[in-house]
Amino acid sequence: MSKVIFITGASSGIGKAIGEFLHHKNFKVYGTSRNPERIENSLFPLVKLDVRNVESIQLAVAEILSKEDRIDVVINNAGVGITGPLEEIPTEEIKNNFETNLFGPIEVMKAVLPQMRKQKKGLIINITSIAGYMGLPYRSVYSASKGALELITEALSMEVKEFGINITNVAPGDFATNIAAGRYHAPLVKGSDYEKSYGTTLQMMDEHVDGGSNPNDMAEAIFKVINAQNPKIHYKVGAFMQKFSIVLKRILPDTVYEKMLMNHYKL
Repeated sequence: MSKVIFITGASSGIGKAIGEFLHHKNFKVYGTSRNPERIENSLFPLVKLDVRNVESIQLAVAEILSKEDRIDVVINNAGVGITGPLEEIPTEEIKNNFETNLFGPIEVMKAVLPQMRKQKKGLIINITSIAGYMGLPYRSVYSASKGALELITEALSMEVKEFGINITNVAPGDFATNIAAGRYHAPLVKGSDYEKSYGTTLQMMDEHVDGGSNPNDMAEAIFKVINAQNPKIHYKVGAFMQKFSIVLKRILPDTVYEKMLMNHYKL
């Protein structure tokens, strides 16, 4: 029997690439979108879901269960980027980012865990970010929301292991997707003390995304996790130096690591 896969945020970018890859591997894939009616020619069904709305999440899960009577794998992919000097990011945008990147995935997990306990097995894959392993300049909120999801996953993994459920993180680096277009940018304020350094960093971040890896690399990594007999808690997918930066953070003194990041971002 084909596994039933449930992917949030699957109408574009990494989520779409994962969904199409798994569809071609003969999984039963269900994706989600806030506006599925606007998406044409999707290779797999799209269910309406807004991760910031608990009722929307519960309805989407119920719709899939009414059709399949099971959910084997959940991929918490829906997320949003945010950039800016922390001092200049509106508080409502910070809250919106956490609602999407942290509280949304938590509510999705709450919605599917009862079914997975009933099945006595299941796999939840949270798409986090290599940025969640370190505080990056002008990406403080994004790093914090993804880092929090990493730690939630670590704790939840131990809580549900006895029910036959595995929880894991897959942290991508920069991938060539349209994420920058949907990211909230705190505006460059003329005359701001941050104008020059934020402008330089913002340009660099956009170049990293444009020159990022192929999203299919992420899809292949997810496929391997699904087929792993004992999935690890943490996976990293991306360029070597992006993954190696996590190792450097562990072994270098804080001040040295901070200096390395500041040199990288030309601060």
